[in-house]
Amino acid sequence: MAAWRRAIALSLEDEDIAKLRSMAQSRSEPASRVERARILLAYWEKLSFFAVSRAFGLHHQTVQRCVERAAVEGPMAALDDRPRPGREPTITIEAKAWLVALACRKARELGYPHELWTTRLLASHAREHGPADGHPSLGSLVQGTVCKILDEEEVKPHKVRYYLERRDPEFAEKMAQVLGVYRKVKTLKKAAAAAKRKPDDAIAIISYDEKPGIQAIASTSPDLPPQPGVHASFSRDHEYKRKGTVSLLAGIDLLSGQVHAMVRDRHRSCEFIDFLKLVDAAYPTHTAIHLIVDNHSAHTSRETKAWLAEQRIGRFEFTFTPKHGSWLNLIEGFFSKLARSVLRHIRVASKQELKDRLMAAIDYFNENPHVHTWTYKLDNAA
Repeated sequence: MAAWRRAIALSLEDEDIAKLRSMAQSRSEPASRVERARILLAYWEKLSFFAVSRAFGLHHQTVQRCVERAAVEGPMAALDDRPRPGREPTITIEAKAWLVALACRKARELGYPHELWTTRLLASHAREHGPADGHPSLGSLVQGTVCKILDEEEVKPHKVRYYLERRDPEFAEKMAQVLGVYRKVKTLKKAAAAAKRKPDDAIAIISYDEKPGIQAIASTSPDLPPQPGVHASFSRDHEYKRKGTVSLLAGIDLLSGQVHAMVRDRHRSCEFIDFLKLVDAAYPTHTAIHLIVDNHSAHTSRETKAWLAEQRIGRFEFTFTPKHGSWLNLIEGFFSKLARSVLRHIRVASKQELKDRLMAAIDYFNENPHVHTWTYKLDNAA
């Protein structure tokens, strides 16, 4: 049988072939672009219009039009649809600009009870007030058109994205101090590793924070275990009972990985002093205990300062994270681990059971302590 005849010579560069192959295997590109990329690659492999159309279940003229366009305009241009004739747009550029500017304001500023716009509300407002502001083309505006106009300008007035404003004028300086402590930890670890011994007990560096508001939630009905072929996960009644909340006060020794913790109903100055007493009893009297803490009032209260004044000079030293900079505190990583592995989906019969299980979790983690290390921009800290 004679080979299929190629009616048009299609020349593809190596770069074009690579792009077409990537496009042909894409799962995110529009189906029409993927199909045309496959057509061009198949035709380039010395096949004919009819052979390609038979391979892909298409009409041979569909293949021919795609190849002819690629030969004239280039393979990449042939992947997109040609502009189609249609009705001239009735919404003017000025009207679109007016609508986008309106979307960048809050709905409540214009007397609505809504905080932000919905596209339906925005369309209704534009229909009512647009013509009076000199944009008659908005008189019949519909919600779908509003969405298209906003998408073109990448404006999403119905969404909120949060940011954190730095309200501490000394943020950089305090951050450098915290990172300086982490650098000290790194140096002590290297020295101990070089000497093949544990870090010296002359200093203990502890990352401390509170995790308040841990809820004691009780189930109203027993959980149903998984059953093969029936349901794959535990089943739980939607109803539950609240038994109160507790606060976890915890600090992790950055040199040994040991976690010091206590669970209390609240986290006031007296509870923080109790934690300091716990840490004080855990280390030899000659150890200098350096704590990294945030700016909670309990850490700088009169009661706390009075208790610290009674201790040996040099026994306790605090380094404070910047305001809104608690993410600099390594204990936050431990809290995240605790929340994901222990607290997630937890159910207890009482608040005391929650306290017991939290302390049991601390004991479990302390059986194989994990030494946390800060690496982000550590060597660039001032």
